[in-house]
Order: sequence, then C-alpha cells, then structure tokens
Amino acid sequence: MKNRTSSLIFGGVIVLALLGILGMLFNNPTRFLQGIAVILLIGTAIYFVTQLIYRGNPQRKEQRAFLRAAKQSKRRLQKKGIHTHSKTSSLGTLTTLKRSVKRKRSTAAHLTVIDGKKGKKKNRASF
Repeated sequence: MKNRTSSLIFGGVIVLALLGILGMLFNNPTRFLQGIAVILLIGTAIYFVTQLIYRGNPQRKEQRAFLRAAKQSKRRLQKKGIHTHSKTSSLGTLTTLKRSVKRKRSTAAHLTVIDGKKGKKKNRASF
C-alpha cells in the first residue's frame, strides 16, 4: 500500500509539472525559452568546471601507478616472508585463506573443451 501511494504522489507531481511547463510555454514562450537557455548554460558551466577539477593530471596518474606498484611489491614480499616465519604464521589469517579459496575457484574463460572421438580407440592392426 505504501508503494502505491508514493507512486500516485510521484505521478501527480509529474502531471502538475507538465501542466506548469505547458502553461508557461503557451502564456509566455520567450520567458520559457530564456529559462531553458539559462538552465542549459548553467549545466554546461557546471560540467566544464567539474571536468577541469577532476581531469587527471599526469602527476596524479603517476602517483596512483606508484602506489599500486608499491602494494603489489609489498604483497609479493609478504608471500615470500610467510615461508620463513614460524608454523602458526604460515597458516595465514582468515582473509588470506578466503583469498586463496577465491583464486582456486576461478577458471580460465578462454579455454574450451572440444568433444571428439575420445572413447573410440584406433585400430592399429589395419595398417
């Protein structure tokens, strides 16, 4: 019941908005077009400002690549260091065990099995 009332309210708001837009279009079309133009200009300005702010500069990309490489080398060194520690540390934590289980489950998607004449043996006596 709650979902139906909210959809009715939402639909009513949309109908009222359409009536307001149509009324504004027929009563004062120049003001309507001015309003649309202002909305488009503001939207374009906001888009370009956000692109200017969030555009990836080379220093930021290099920093991300460096951090990613540092994490990978740290993981590699931790994996090598596991074998030198005591027996309890070689068992690993719960998260490392979960990761290893997930890695074992992954299959190579690019490999396919082609069914052929596997069960049929060659008759070598016919040579």
